[in-house]
Formats: sequence, structure tokens, C-alpha cells
Amino acid sequence: MKAEYKRYDLIFKQAAITSRNTLLKKETYFIKVWDEKNPTLYGLGEASLFRGLSAEDCPDYEAKLQEVCKNINALNFSELKSWSSILFGIETAIADLKSGGRCMLHDTTFTRGEEGIRINGLIWMGNKEEMAERISQKLSQGFNCLKLKIGGIDFPSELELITSIRNRFPQDILELRLDANGAFSPDNAMQKLEQLSRFGIHSIEQPIKQGNYKAMADICNISPIPIALDEELIGVVERESKEEMLNVIKPQYIILKPSLVGGFISSDEWISLAEERSIGWWATSALESNVGLNAIAQWVSTKPITMPQGLGTGQLYTNNIPSPLFIEGEKLYHAPNQKWDLSLI
Repeated sequence: MKAEYKRYDLIFKQAAITSRNTLLKKETYFIKVWDEKNPTLYGLGEASLFRGLSAEDCPDYEAKLQEVCKNINALNFSELKSWSSILFGIETAIADLKSGGRCMLHDTTFTRGEEGIRINGLIWMGNKEEMAERISQKLSQGFNCLKLKIGGIDFPSELELITSIRNRFPQDILELRLDANGAFSPDNAMQKLEQLSRFGIHSIEQPIKQGNYKAMADICNISPIPIALDEELIGVVERESKEEMLNVIKPQYIILKPSLVGGFISSDEWISLAEERSIGWWATSALESNVGLNAIAQWVSTKPITMPQGLGTGQLYTNNIPSPLFIEGEKLYHAPNQKWDLSLI
């Protein structure tokens, strides 16, 4: 096999605000893999580096990507566990090549266009008025599960927003998920969780910053809202370390972002360990282009999922890769008869 990569900067339609920073663009790298005997047929993957969040965010990242492409025939996947997004891209590209190079990685009811995947509507941070408008748009589109990113504006205003949602849509009609991105402190987390609990919240992701197992374990033990670990999983690559974290913290849910938690190999291991401990899970994309989103959605469609997934809609960027993915109501669909436009890659 041969392999090469190309950097591609995805440009946001509007600034994406989290409690950590504000994003205007997102760098990513497309990987092509082919057999030198048939160079017109290639598999495509995406190494979706997330600056400031990926465990492999370092000056040597592109050098490592170059090395991996150069040594594509001698790769040891276990040695790439610490290079999560690169492993994610390589896994996808090789799977695509084996399936015929059509970005069809799995044969499921989703990829055949027979069923959609139910997803949550994501509400990005903004000022109170902006968030209220985004919420109204998602509700009008038919979403029955919303995920709100909180921690970016003052807490009283966020409580007002959630109050306005619940006044219109009770818990049995609309599921609400929250994502704090580590915005709370161990000292004030329980106070805020108590205030939020009166709104019938399904779960809250990463209330405090990752790395403080004891504080997170204490929160999971007494929180009136189920806790979902997100950033906590990033950089935890060895099976023993995963077991230790789950055994100590005992979360109610874990959030799987394949490009951030070790690719599909590691994500499957996380699922196995979580299910052994009766811990729920769902998958979430992490600002990938449609190439990465497609890979995650197809992987998810092979699982017996029962709750909304956190899959992006491909509509965040001005220059995303045109694909057969589309949203109808609250579901993500794949149109198998629609071709990809890969001319930008």
C-alpha cells in the first residue's frame, strides 16, 4: 500500500464558542491509502486534530503523520494508541479501501438508506439572545433532544434559558442534555447541579475539568443529575487505566469521540468495559468534516443503540466536503445513491 495526507482547514460559518475558547477554523488532515497496482482506487480517512483538546496536540504531530504514511505497510496499530486522531484516520482509510473506496465502511440499514440515526440538536454557546434563537430553530426542526453547552455566559442567564425551555416543553416531551466542558469547580459544582436538577436534566457532561478522579467520583456519587464523562477519557489509552478510571469514578455515562479516544479499536474497548459495569454510553463527533462524521455514523449504526447520538450535522462549515449525509427531522440519514464530491481533497 501507499499513503499520503493533505492538510485542510475547515472554516466555521460563525464563531463556535465553548467554555475553553472560541473557534473560527478547525485544521484537519485527509489521508489517502491505495494499492500501487491500482492507484485510481483509494480509501479516504480523516485525522481530525483538535487543537487544545487532543492528547496528541504537539509540534511533532505532522511529522508523525508523515512517518505513518511513509511506513503504512509496517504499521502496528497498538503503537498508535497515543496518536488518536491519526489512528482514527488510518483505520477509516484502510476500511474504505477494503470496501471499494466509496466511503461505504459498513453494510447496515443506515448505510443502505433504510433507517436514520436519532441525534441530539446541539446548541452552541453565545449570548442569551443568540442561544435562545438557536434553541427555537432546533425545536422547529423537530428535535426532541437538545444538548446545551453551558459555562460560557453567566450562570443566572443560563438558568433563565433552561427555565424558558422547560416552560414550553416539559421533560416528557423534550430531553435536555448539558455539556459544561469542565466549567464548574469542585467547590461549586454540587451547588450548580442542585439548581439545574429541578429542570429534569437527562445528564451533564464533564461538570469539572478532567484529571481529578476523587472529586469527580464524589460528584458522580451524590449528583442529582447523571454524570457523563467526556474529556476525562482523552489520553487514557491502556486497558488497565480505563478500568481504573471507571472503577474509581463510577460515572453514569461515558461519551465516545473516536477521533479523540483512540479510534474505533479503543472505542469498542471502552464500550465493552462500560457495559460490564452497567455504564451507559453514546457516541459524539468532534468537529470532523463529513468524512470523519460519516465514519463515526456508520460505526454507530453497527451498534444496538437506543438513545440519541451526538453526531454533528455537517452544517457548521462553509467548506465542508459535500456528502450523502443529510438531516431530516431529528435523524441523520445516508443517501446511498448520492455520490461524494471529493474534488476539494
